[in-house]
Amino acid sequence: MAGGTAPGGVPLVAVAHGSRDPRAAATVAALLGQVPLDVRVAYLDHSAPTLGQALRGLDRAVVLPLLLTEAYHSRVDLPAALNEVRAREPRLVVHYGRTLGPHPALRRALERRLSEAGVTVGDPDTAVVLVSAGSSDARANGVVAALARGWRRSGWWTVTAAYASAARPSPAEAVAALRRAGAPRVVVAPYLLAPGYFADKVRRETLEAGAEVVADVLGPAPELVDVLLERYEAAQRQPVPLAG
Repeated sequence: MAGGTAPGGVPLVAVAHGSRDPRAAATVAALLGQVPLDVRVAYLDHSAPTLGQALRGLDRAVVLPLLLTEAYHSRVDLPAALNEVRAREPRLVVHYGRTLGPHPALRRALERRLSEAGVTVGDPDTAVVLVSAGSSDARANGVVAALARGWRRSGWWTVTAAYASAARPSPAEAVAALRRAGAPRVVVAPYLLAPGYFADKVRRETLEAGAEVVADVLGPAPELVDVLLERYEAAQRQPVPLAG
C-alpha cells in the first residue's frame, strides 16, 4: 500500500511469526484482508517483508503482534526491532499494541472451529485438548493452561492444555491420558493461527493417539478480526511501552 498515513486513520502493521510453509502467509493475508484499515504485513522470520521494510515510508503506524500469547517474540524481539527502526527513522511515531491473546473472543473462535468440525460445543461426553505451539516462557504456557481451565466450565467432560513444543504434555500425551482416564470422546482444538509444521504434526500425532476430531487452525476467523480492531484502537489510546 502507499506510504504515509492514510486519510482514514493510522496504518496498521501486523507482524506475524513467519513460516516456510506458504499456507501460513496465505492465511495471514486472508485474515488481514478482512480488516477495514490501511494494513501492511511483516514477518519475524522465514518470510518477507521484515518489520523495517513494512514501516518504510510511514510517519506513523500501529504495530500489532499477530501472536496468540505474550512471550519472547512480543516482549523482546519485536520491541528490539522497533527500536532499531526508530533509531534510523526518529520522526516515525509507533503505537505498539498487545498480542491477540489472551482475549475472550479467541475461545469463541476455537468453538467455531470445533463446531465446523462437527463437535457439539459444551458436550459433556467430549474432552477437549487445547493445543498451543508452546513456549520456553512459562508465563505464556500458563495463559494457555488458564484458558483451558476456564473453558471447562462450558460443560465439557474436561479441557486440558497441551503444547506442540518446549513444554509438556505434548498433544499426543494429553490425548492418551484422557483416553486412559475414560473420556468418552477426545477432540483437539488447535490454538494456532495458521497451518504449517506444528498444525500438521498435531493433527497426525493426536489422531494416532486416539483423538476423534482435530479442528482447523483459527485462521481468518471473524473473531480474530474483531480482536485485531480492538487491539488497534487500544494501541492508539494506550500503547505498550517500548524500552530504549
